[in-house]
Amino acid sequence: MASVACIGECMVELRQAQGGHSAGQSGGQGQGGGLYSRGFGGDTLNTAVYLARLEVKVDYLTALGDDALSDEMIAAWTAEGVGTRRVVRLPGKLPGLYMIQLDAKGERQFFHWRDSAAARLLMNLPETDELLNSLMSYDITYLSAITLSIYDAAGRERLFAAIKRARLLGTRFVFDTNFRARGWPDRDVAREVFAAAFAAADIVLTSTEDLLALYPGESPEQLMARIPTPELVFRLAEPVSLLRFPGGTSEVHAEPMTRPVADTTAAGDSFAAAYIAARLAGSDPVEAAQAGHRLASLVICYPGAIIPGYAMPPKKRHRPAPTRQATK
Repeated sequence: MASVACIGECMVELRQAQGGHSAGQSGGQGQGGGLYSRGFGGDTLNTAVYLARLEVKVDYLTALGDDALSDEMIAAWTAEGVGTRRVVRLPGKLPGLYMIQLDAKGERQFFHWRDSAAARLLMNLPETDELLNSLMSYDITYLSAITLSIYDAAGRERLFAAIKRARLLGTRFVFDTNFRARGWPDRDVAREVFAAAFAAADIVLTSTEDLLALYPGESPEQLMARIPTPELVFRLAEPVSLLRFPGGTSEVHAEPMTRPVADTTAAGDSFAAAYIAARLAGSDPVEAAQAGHRLASLVICYPGAIIPGYAMPPKKRHRPAPTRQATK
């Protein structure tokens, strides 16, 4: 079975509740007397969960504390089918925390408390070498720009070196440009790291929202030209993806929405999961992008990053995945 290593950070999530909170969730008074429900979330973790639901074997690579909240995260990931054997537990540390506020259109604003989170130490631990060497055993290594932003420069270099070694044995590197300016010291550093990721990647998943924040005023063609990777998915502001892949280009439109948008959280994360799952199952890039749009269009109709299991689309049979080949 094809396998994916997702690298990143999961945090404690506080979300504005709609008139209260459900059983099993803790809540409290926010500004203005609003109630908040507690959950867990993170961009690459969301992708890992959707990959598992799409029957892809996936492990999550991160660091957590030895606290009760970290225990709850491990239990939740296990229940979703996400592998936790690559999670490093650090005594005395805690996960980070973030709060989400939504506007009337379902757009979200994030507030983070993560400076001392355990995940930030993942590239600087006694276990790091073993963890990074394990990337060679996966078909795909997936991470985002948010993942790269939580490590220092030395940690990023260590990670990129391991990815390059793994690619020599056939592991493909998928980079998602999920960009959050607050995670970077300045945009020049972010642009430098993005360039390194683009140069190392086999597949890049990106969007105008991410890249215009780094390269303002450029056209989609100019932005795409900055990315040398052979396989590129470029999501526009409207529900359209521009694809570039060996042998061609294509424009893939999402099907018209038939339900109102409730929450755009994890739209890109779920798109990434469906795209990767379809490519691993033998679909071509156009079919994979269509699958990505279908799942993302469904996810944004529900509140929260992870939709109920019963709401997942019916499983679809794909062609057998291509044989894994080393990068020359």
